[in-house]
Amino acid sequence: MVSLLYGVFSYCNGLRELCEGMLGCEGKLSHLGFDKAPARSTLSDANNKRSYLFFETVYYKLLEQYHSFISDSRLRGLSIRNLKIIDSTTISLFSELLAGVGRNRLDGSRKKGGIKVHTMMDAFSGVAEFVRITAARENDKRFLYHLDLPANSWLVFDKGYNNYSQFAKWGDKDIWFVTRMQNNADFHVTKVLLDKTKRKRAKGVTKIQLVTVGYKLSGNDKRLKLRRITFKAEDGNVYVFMTNNMDLPAEEIAAIYKSRWLIELLFKQIKQNFPIRYFWGNSENAIKMQVYCVLMAQLLMVVLRKKSKTKKSFANMITVIRLHITSYVDIMEFIKDTYKAWRKTHNAPLGFQT
Repeated sequence: MVSLLYGVFSYCNGLRELCEGMLGCEGKLSHLGFDKAPARSTLSDANNKRSYLFFETVYYKLLEQYHSFISDSRLRGLSIRNLKIIDSTTISLFSELLAGVGRNRLDGSRKKGGIKVHTMMDAFSGVAEFVRITAARENDKRFLYHLDLPANSWLVFDKGYNNYSQFAKWGDKDIWFVTRMQNNADFHVTKVLLDKTKRKRAKGVTKIQLVTVGYKLSGNDKRLKLRRITFKAEDGNVYVFMTNNMDLPAEEIAAIYKSRWLIELLFKQIKQNFPIRYFWGNSENAIKMQVYCVLMAQLLMVVLRKKSKTKKSFANMITVIRLHITSYVDIMEFIKDTYKAWRKTHNAPLGFQT
């Protein structure tokens, strides 16, 4: 795990880069518990034989330890306190490691496939709270079946996850959701609570309706009651939201859906700053190990950023870590104020910068 985390923070694109990088730091590895840098064959065997479940367990233990510390209860003025954002991101790879991954190329070249990382993110901490890794072809809505949520949880996701039978089960458990209604949705309006659509220059919430949609349960036809909210943004775009919660103000329902973009920032942050384009093993187990190491690194950086109270960007912090991962410096002090930490180490005058 220590070796793979070194590879993640150093942005190594393969085991050869990882092992040769550690070999060059061999005199500085004793504080990591290493007598010498591991051989590439040793790490390759470990990727295949050691279960990714250990890495998964370590990630969730770290999350449990730091969750309350990194959570921000002031998130965008929302009145709710348990908001989860659901989405997935696809990572391409040339492989057939997972069932159904990939497709035949027309030019006869290697089959290009991918894995899909289904993620439930805690909106108040900015880190992944539950992850499931599957073949890229798996339908997103299947991820909903694997969630274990307490009452009064809130979920927000796009319309690709619409599953009315699952929504009905959530309603019975007081689990609330916000999503967009599909354009071809078949619904029946039972009551109109607000209608401003005929007003000129109407913005914000323009219509609130109570509707029912049909679904099947054990072969029987059922109807699910939902609230349908039409919202016109400042740019003129119109969005139609639906929720199973009948009490929260419609304006806040729109604000909840707007917060969904936070998970896109998480995916962007991970893909831009950590090695996820190339995998270090040729097995499903190795891929999952690397993904969980990346998640560990992102979580630790969020913790470090909050502890240091730095104004540095996430990318700048990662660069400092990458350059000094085996340097004899106080990383926390370097993140807080790099020049001040350097001057302190070298007893340089206060005005000295370089």
